[in-house]
Amino acid sequence: MPRLSAEKWKKLEILAARPNREINLSDIPEIREIPSDHVIGKFYRPKKETVTIRLDADVLAWLKSTGSGYQTRINNFLRLLMQRNRTR
Repeated sequence: MPRLSAEKWKKLEILAARPNREINLSDIPEIREIPSDHVIGKFYRPKKETVTIRLDADVLAWLKSTGSGYQTRINNFLRLLMQRNRTR
């Protein structure tokens, strides 16, 4: 990560010192409803649930052969499928 110059630090300090009422939020959409299974915090992290699924042995072997994190990849594949089906 690049280091900030003294000039940039000074500008950031000036911005940070401004009161919240001076922040323009007009271009940020309003959140009207928060799904009950989501947690909103510093970073978006969907709620995780533990499940048991049965996969074909060759599919599981292929997933594991591509390196660690195969469960995350399964989740990513399923999320992609979910998003594609939502747009239809």
